[in-house]
Amino acid sequence: QVQVAESGGGSVQPGESLRLSCAASGKIYSIVTMSWYRQFPGSVREWVAAINSGGVSNYADSVKGRFTISRGSAENTVDLQMDSLKSEDTAVYYCRANVRRYAGRPAADYWGQGTQVTVSS
Repeated sequence: QVQVAESGGGSVQPGESLRLSCAASGKIYSIVTMSWYRQFPGSVREWVAAINSGGVSNYADSVKGRFTISRGSAENTVDLQMDSLKSEDTAVYYCRANVRRYAGRPAADYWGQGTQVTVSS
């Protein structure tokens, strides 16, 4: 089995920064992609950013230039640096790991439980 856990959420004021971290653990042969999503109250989950095994990253237009996704210092971890936060960034942030558990087998998605980010004055 694979476990995914997020950390680093909290409450900040507009213009401040937060850093989220995500760690995947368990039976992992390789990770194809790690991504961040967020979900606003009463809304569907939306994609925020992703980084693949080659280190290539992509961002939603709403966060481009403010958020940075990067590989963490530990294996199978990823960070999301969020700068210049706005009230509209308030949401529950989820990490998704696309994991291949065995060589030659297809990858599958594993999700964390989410971490709350609140931006308010």
